[in-house]
Amino acid sequence: MPQFRIQDLLDILIMSILLYQLYSWFRKSRAMQVLAGLGIITAIYFITRQTGLHMTSWVLQQAGTVVIVIIIVVFQNEIRQTLYRFSKLKTLVGSSRQKRPSAPATLAETIFNLAHERLGALLVFQRCDNLEEHLSNGIALDALISAPLLNSIFQDSTPLHDGAVLIQNDRVVQAACLLPLSDAQHLPQQFGTRHRAALGLSERTDAVVMVISEERGDVSLAVSGELNRMHTPMQLTTRLTELLSADDSSLQQPFLRRLFDDLLPKSAVLLGVTLIWFLLSARQGEVAIVPVPLSFHGLPSGMVLTKVYPEEITVRLRATSGLVPSPRQLDLTADIDLSAAREGNNTLRVSLSHVRVPSGLTVVGIEPTSVRVTVRGITEKPK
Repeated sequence: MPQFRIQDLLDILIMSILLYQLYSWFRKSRAMQVLAGLGIITAIYFITRQTGLHMTSWVLQQAGTVVIVIIIVVFQNEIRQTLYRFSKLKTLVGSSRQKRPSAPATLAETIFNLAHERLGALLVFQRCDNLEEHLSNGIALDALISAPLLNSIFQDSTPLHDGAVLIQNDRVVQAACLLPLSDAQHLPQQFGTRHRAALGLSERTDAVVMVISEERGDVSLAVSGELNRMHTPMQLTTRLTELLSADDSSLQQPFLRRLFDDLLPKSAVLLGVTLIWFLLSARQGEVAIVPVPLSFHGLPSGMVLTKVYPEEITVRLRATSGLVPSPRQLDLTADIDLSAAREGNNTLRVSLSHVRVPSGLTVVGIEPTSVRVTVRGITEKPK
């Protein structure tokens, strides 16, 4: 049974939080399917390595490097967006936050009027994430959002109706924008390109995307890869106010509610990380024989150290866990106290306690167990 420290608990919690964040960002995107496949291949690699299937494990190990390069090339946008989300500095910059719409009720009435007229529309509300990499072919407008403006944009006879409008801080900054399509397989057949575009952007960013169906006149909101239908202007007004408020609504929730929200995936990630920790910690590390130089302290005043034999010792180290780095990668020294040394030749014993090693390593042997040192007075000339 491996020794469990407070550092190990923090280690498990940090890894669990990071893995859950990656899961929550990727679970509704095509990258999640690739990550799941990689997890299966990695598990097969470790199984074949432990069971002695040398050829299979060697092939999987060699193919792993190529697969990683392919993933970086194919999913570079998702990786870049993930790294951007890890940066918490953006929450400290007020200019990057979306303001609360000045008249959400008026906006909701306008949206339902468009839906009543069966005018298809896409509206993108930018929040914290940068959307430049995900929008293309947009036409710059930079106009204050209003009912007449939206009505004129989404009329079938206008050149800007086919695409999405980008809204930042109550202003329509672009129109006729093309959005990335979702690869989700669970969408009903009646959902067309507009709904896939709305979901595609919400899967990759924290943007709020509103979509109006031209065929059915439905109004839906896409947030975090989920599409929810809005039935009344009042419902839409309330939801927009919640999502587009200046402060992140998820941070306003009570801590216990956020802690137990989405409990099943969180528990699965925590259990998996804990199991991996126990498997790696239970596996004894290698026994390494490393040369360790000698260092000295406490030499009496008026004395000088003139000779040391040997100048280094050989230490056998055992890693108590498979998580500990190899002892050969460490810079170790054996520190010996010279406070009891007398002028002339001295034989000093070297014990296991003289070698300081980091946590997770154990000194199991030292050779030789004694060293000879010669100490002379400073004023005395050596013969």
